[in-house]
Amino acid sequence: MRSPRFVALGDSLTEGVGDRVGGRWRGWAELLAESLAPEPARFTNLAVSGAQTRDVCEEQLPAALELRPDLVSVVVGVNDTLRRAFDIHAVATRLDRVYASCTGQGAVLLTACLPDPGTMLGLPGALARPLARRQRAVNTVVHALSDRYGAAHLHASEGGWTTDRAMWSADRLHPGERGHRQLALRFHALLAARGIATGPAPSPEPDAPAPTRAASLWWLATAGTGWVARRCTDLLPQLLSLAADEMRHRARGTSVRLDLRAGAAVSAALAALSSGDRRPDAA
Repeated sequence: MRSPRFVALGDSLTEGVGDRVGGRWRGWAELLAESLAPEPARFTNLAVSGAQTRDVCEEQLPAALELRPDLVSVVVGVNDTLRRAFDIHAVATRLDRVYASCTGQGAVLLTACLPDPGTMLGLPGALARPLARRQRAVNTVVHALSDRYGAAHLHASEGGWTTDRAMWSADRLHPGERGHRQLALRFHALLAARGIATGPAPSPEPDAPAPTRAASLWWLATAGTGWVARRCTDLLPQLLSLAADEMRHRARGTSVRLDLRAGAAVSAALAALSSGDRRPDAA
């Protein structure tokens, strides 16, 4: 019996940032690949740090389909929320196309909803809430489309792991080795319940000792801060405007309007997919 072919799509989370082994990033997807069957899966990681849904749809998806995988993971969307031109309709359209294309070839689909970056970074409430609202919108779309396409969906946006500092790297946006192992373990459990994962579950315990505080701070100062800055540069002016709007609504007691507006946008995006009304510029 041949080993399954597993292809991973997404951004830095799936690339493995935070789990450095032998001078390279490993990450949850590679850990999972080693545990899918008695023999390691034939694994290809196409995820790229900084990728948005557009990058996955236009660049990673065609390469994945050429490999004709048995299993495809698609974990992406956080970088979209960190951009000025965030558009939940476009995000939904792209994810729908990616999910449909993968499952249309017969691949099993893996997806996940994720914590919002503002909370993970510990931003002040007025700055964190707009980002949280965006991430909730992405997660709602991922939930709905995962159900539509029968994905093995991991609810990773909440729970004790999001607040356990031992799970996270110094930048507070990416899991450390222990966190990546937790993701691999939980995905393995979902696939084992379907009879897909037949290998031994990944170990939750790290292979290496946790980085020292000094090493973590050095990485954050030399690389991590730059990573965050590069992804937020075009968002910052708008985020300050969103924060000001947030504070005005809170002062007036009308914050619920912002939530209702975001919810209406998600509903409209999903309704458009159901009716076949996809934006041509969202490909």
